[in-house]
Amino acid sequence: MNKDILLSKLWEQYTSITPSAKKIHSLLEEKGEKIENDHIAIRTFNDARVNIAVLEKPFVKAGYVSKGEYVFESKKLFARHYEHETDKSAPRIFISELELEKCSQKLQLSVKELLDSCDQSVFEKEDLVLSGAVWNANSFETYNTLLDESEYAAWMYVYGYRANHFTINVNALTNFSNLEGLNSFLKESNWRMNASGGEIKGTPAQLLEQSSTLADLNAIKFDEGTKEIPSCYYEFALRYPMKNGDLYQGFVASSADKIFESTDVKLQS
Repeated sequence: MNKDILLSKLWEQYTSITPSAKKIHSLLEEKGEKIENDHIAIRTFNDARVNIAVLEKPFVKAGYVSKGEYVFESKKLFARHYEHETDKSAPRIFISELELEKCSQKLQLSVKELLDSCDQSVFEKEDLVLSGAVWNANSFETYNTLLDESEYAAWMYVYGYRANHFTINVNALTNFSNLEGLNSFLKESNWRMNASGGEIKGTPAQLLEQSSTLADLNAIKFDEGTKEIPSCYYEFALRYPMKNGDLYQGFVASSADKIFESTDVKLQS
């Protein structure tokens, strides 16, 4: 699968459960903006069948190379980001994984049972990253049990393999020179922002500022009935130049840690 097809399919899958992204996209286009994508984020577990080394394969095949590693101690996550080797306009790819060995035995067993329950050939598919939940995710009780320990694991249980969020490159916008202005515009249009750690995560000194909407609520049919579960969100990134004049290309772990919380159930109330 070539890069453009892969990225297009990720966008289609993402917007199917994140209608706010299309609406915000259109809202900005109506102001004359041409939207550029800064990065796409994907979640997984560090089980050898589905870890970062597995999820990166279609991106590496499409010309991406690994550029940075990040650790999120409180959330028990490890991540890598990728940049396209020749197409500098291509969005970065950010893949994170839950470090299962740092989680409770109960959570480890739950994830193992989920993965064991699958047709194991599914993990060899080139389009695994587009496959959603490849296990049976029909138990609201299981979702809540995972949620008690890890919002990340609970989200993965329901939504599986897909883009967790897309990100607008604020540097490419013409009507907004900073995140304060963009956030105000979005709030005036009745979009709810993730205020965990402040609406703007990061600083110019860290060379990256980020903000995001709260995740949309998506109706999921469980055996216990239909429940609204946070799905995905839209992020906004403003990058600053390094000493050599080039824009910073990486990520700031302390900021990304708070961005992850855009899907947190607790922030929806």
